[in-house]
Amino acid sequence: MADHEGGCVCGEVRFKLTDTPLIVHCCHCRWCQRETGSAFALNAMIESNRIVTLNGHPEKVKIPSESGKGQKILRCPTCRIALWSHYAGADEALSFVRVGTLDSPDQLPPDAHIFTSSRQSWLKVSDGKPEFLEFYRKRDVWRKEALERLQILMGKA
Repeated sequence: MADHEGGCVCGEVRFKLTDTPLIVHCCHCRWCQRETGSAFALNAMIESNRIVTLNGHPEKVKIPSESGKGQKILRCPTCRIALWSHYAGADEALSFVRVGTLDSPDQLPPDAHIFTSSRQSWLKVSDGKPEFLEFYRKRDVWRKEALERLQILMGKA
C-alpha cells in the first residue's frame, strides 16, 4: 500500500497513513453535517498507531457529540482545520481521518454510506456502495482483514 499523506491548509501539520484504512464511511448524519458545514463527512477509520505525524503538532480539542460521550478532534493549532477525530467507543486507539485532508482524497472513496435517513434530499448517491439508514453490523460490511485488525486493536484477538 502506498502511504497516504495529508495535512492542514496552512501546511503546519503534515501526516501520513501507514496502512490501508479499516473502512471509509460517508456519514450523512445531521451532527456531521453541522460539524463540517457540508452535506456529509468522509472519514477513513484507522488505528491511531498507523498515523505518523510528519510535521507540526495537532492540537486535541474536546467537543460534544451526539452520543453524549464527546469526541476529541485533532486540529492544526494555526489554521484550525480538523484532521482526525477520536470517538468515545474506542477512545484514542482508533482515528477517524478526514479524507478531504489527504493530498489525494480520491484514492479513498467511501466503502459505505451511513445515516442516510438524514441525507440531504437533493443529494443523489450513485456510486453503488452500500447505504444504511442508520448504522450496520461490522461483520456484514467490513473486509475480513479489517475485522481482524480491529479485534487485535481492541484486545480481543
